[in-house]
Amino acid sequence: MFVSCKEKSQEVAVDDASGYGISTEKWPNKLSVNSEVKAILGKWPEYSAMDVSFDAIYNAANIEDLRLTLENIIEDQKLLEDSKYPIEFDKPQIKSRQKVFKTYVLKVKGDLIYRLDPEASVHEMINAYNALRKQFNVMLSNTLDTKLILDEA
Repeated sequence: MFVSCKEKSQEVAVDDASGYGISTEKWPNKLSVNSEVKAILGKWPEYSAMDVSFDAIYNAANIEDLRLTLENIIEDQKLLEDSKYPIEFDKPQIKSRQKVFKTYVLKVKGDLIYRLDPEASVHEMINAYNALRKQFNVMLSNTLDTKLILDEA
């Protein structure tokens, strides 16, 4: 009988989520809003808190940073959803864009939970947030009085 004394080297796979760096350079930029919208949004504390949380995704250096930032966005988005909307933005068009944004936020969270590459989902989330911000601009720039249309019909 022969017994081998040769040491076998074992590679241990370390699952370190913080080691997976991300690059925010290719992510779409956040859409700006006009000054009138900015003034209204500035008086809406729940939106301001979520906007600050959203801005933090551009500072994420790795997956763990993105995960923590996303948790903050989710919490702030829940508070925003339950908040009192300014009268100019208490419209179905705004609330539907917000639900789409929420959907993509949760999609990114799902990618992170299942250890999938979140890059495409992050792009979709940013685009959904930009659609919400664009809708704010549209709501204030739309001067069409719907009562006139409804009264004529």
